Amino acid sequence: MTPARPVADAASLTDHLRHWARHRPQQRAFSHVDFTDSSASGRHRTLGWRALDSRARAVAARLVTVASPGERAALVLPQGLDYAAAFLGCLYARVIAVPLFGPQVPGHEGRLAAVLADCEPACLLADSTTAPAVRTFLRDRALPDIPVVPVDQLAVQRAGFGDPDKSAPGPEPDDIAYLQYTSGSTRSPAGVMISHANVVANARQAIAAFVADPESATTVGWLPLFHDMGLVLSIAAPVVGGFPSVLMDPVAFLQDPSRWLRLLGSYEGTVSAAPNFAYDYCVARTDPALVDELRLGRVRVLINGSEPVRAATLDRFRTAFAPAGLDPAAPCPAYGLAEATVFVTADSLDEPPSAVACDADALAEGRIEESQDEGATVLVPCGAPVGQELRIVGANGAVLRQGQVGEIQLRGPNIGLGYWKRAGLTAETFGFGAAGDWLRTGDLGALHQGRLLVTGRLKDVIIVDGRNHYPQDIEETVQTAVSQVRRDRLAAFGVTGPDGTDEELVVVAEHRRDTDPTPEETGDAERAARAAVSARHGLRLGTLLLVPPGSVPRTSSGKVSRSAARTRFLDGGFGPR
Repeated sequence: MTPARPVADAASLTDHLRHWARHRPQQRAFSHVDFTDSSASGRHRTLGWRALDSRARAVAARLVTVASPGERAALVLPQGLDYAAAFLGCLYARVIAVPLFGPQVPGHEGRLAAVLADCEPACLLADSTTAPAVRTFLRDRALPDIPVVPVDQLAVQRAGFGDPDKSAPGPEPDDIAYLQYTSGSTRSPAGVMISHANVVANARQAIAAFVADPESATTVGWLPLFHDMGLVLSIAAPVVGGFPSVLMDPVAFLQDPSRWLRLLGSYEGTVSAAPNFAYDYCVARTDPALVDELRLGRVRVLINGSEPVRAATLDRFRTAFAPAGLDPAAPCPAYGLAEATVFVTADSLDEPPSAVACDADALAEGRIEESQDEGATVLVPCGAPVGQELRIVGANGAVLRQGQVGEIQLRGPNIGLGYWKRAGLTAETFGFGAAGDWLRTGDLGALHQGRLLVTGRLKDVIIVDGRNHYPQDIEETVQTAVSQVRRDRLAAFGVTGPDGTDEELVVVAEHRRDTDPTPEETGDAERAARAAVSARHGLRLGTLLLVPPGSVPRTSSGKVSRSAARTRFLDGGFGPR
């Protein structure tokens, strides 16, 4: 007999966790697969629902001794079971969780210090292996000397914090559950205030979109748990739906993507997510002889929420792994953002993803017109919203009809409360429309046959002679024309020209690791890029800079930060022009 599911109005993740701990105490809840040894299958550690609940309560019991309700606790521990327990423990204690990463993550120490200074945590949650480095980081960065709690050393008791026979009050639906710091691809990171009701609503929306039957589903994820999609898909949705979650470290994926592919085939009804680069990476790094060993026919959905989703990436991945039994309809384009908790739209799972070839001139003028022209811009539909409303709005505030490009705006129970300590930015982004309940996403798109086409970021658009040009389209043209360019490791942006009025197009691109372009090769690359950009976009490329691998700024979630690249270019950070 299937255990009763939680009541529909369960207000928090901990309500759901408590339910599964009672009704499915021994069933597999969360697993972490460690690939530190040479085993291809990794070493699995698993917690049942009761054990996960007990671990979370142990964290909460310690938290209430160092933080009060409404104060912040920053999670700076490695990916794994302790991270999940620490996050849920914060919710039990009514302490605002701040999902972050430890100082051992290279290249993001400055961002970590800035976020810690912004959120002013009462304590840091680490583990026994990382706690010394965390304390050193606080000292070296002149940050406040606050308690560092190694959560893996906390005593776990059967009857712990928040047990029904004890009087600890639970959170209110509109209380802040956690701060989701944005990736900062177009501005400095800001903490989105996500309420308990927001995250439960978005988890339900994700389940409705991607999980046909919670009784036969498993999420498998390597996305960082401090990333919005990683947190919701690998923690929130499984806790709400009562199905297992399997975690692996992002570094383990980068070392060998076949580890992820093997895990995907180890369970029925697998649900996972990854950005464009990961699907291309799997194709490039997987031995064709291995493909026949994979069991990808068990995969239900592979979410691609990149900005933008590339049709060529979808095609390459489907073709490469069709021999492994991958359902052509499994790859699923989607759209989301932290301000909406994460998930917004998803394409249909009943048929393979499609593409819309758009007339480039019409698109530059803000219209979607299908075209058979060889120079058409190809966009991938990201489906329809689930459990929320979406509209496209013009610069004058008018709602646009289908086929017109404007700002994507959203309304629903998953929309966050605003930005932490940023009233001005909150006023610019949240609470629009007659009822004051629409979110301005800052993304541009259009509705086409009822499905969302995302065209770019409002702040990234390059305007030349009154026409809009989307940087991702220019970047795709350059990386196709110039073989030395590392795929998806380049940034296109505009700078004010020498005359102080016209916008000049600049592309900064990392060259491949196996190349070291000579001046002659660099000149050939610039000429090839300039010809391709001119032919396809009608633009003059002012500058192409080929820079060493790792030079183009990226956010903590792996996105290229065009705004940071532009600033570095103007400051001379890439060397002389």
